[in-house]
Amino acid sequence: MRILAIGPHPDDVEIGMGGTILALRTRGHDVTICDLTNGEPTPIGTPERRAREAAEAARILGVPRITLEMPNRYLTDSVENRMRVAEVIRRVRPEILFVPYWVDAHPDHVAAAALAEASRFYAKLTKTTIPGEPFLPPRVLHFLTTHYRLMPEVAFIFDISDHLDRKIEAIRAYSSQFGPERGNEQFFDQLRTWNRYYGDLIGRKYGEPFACREEIGLSGLDQFV
Repeated sequence: MRILAIGPHPDDVEIGMGGTILALRTRGHDVTICDLTNGEPTPIGTPERRAREAAEAARILGVPRITLEMPNRYLTDSVENRMRVAEVIRRVRPEILFVPYWVDAHPDHVAAAALAEASRFYAKLTKTTIPGEPFLPPRVLHFLTTHYRLMPEVAFIFDISDHLDRKIEAIRAYSSQFGPERGNEQFFDQLRTWNRYYGDLIGRKYGEPFACREEIGLSGLDQFV
């Protein structure tokens, strides 16, 4: 299966679904990450450093990474940006598209959710200047990397019990954002607690939650945990 995960900034995909990516990769699925921005400016980051960090995180996850260099802090769901993301969708041709949750305090996250969903629709259009052959990803799922303290209604929780430590390793690659240099080492304890909470809801050690605007259908009962 081909899977595309779209995030507003480097590190958002890793935080929201890094464990799921690792689990999917162990099952032989192809996963690509697309960052809409390079994440800069930040207090101690630089574009060059963030690029190195993102590349290292992708190496740890074992996935390719695309960065579109849209403006951080000013991300918009514009027609121009839709066409750029639609081109990536046409190139990757994913059966599943993962995008941010649509409710967030960070305007870039809200814009990224709207932009990714609109780009999915644009990717299927004919008689357009968007490069590539038309393609509509059959399924859109939403990962959670939200700045609100909220409890959204989730569609399912993915068991990442075997992958939490490596997920955290991938996030630690972003040393300009998390860890001793930023004085926020407690972030990793909070993340572990968050994943432990969702894991407990399904009787597993760690889990990652996902939402979906549509109902999810099953063709079998062999994937329950």
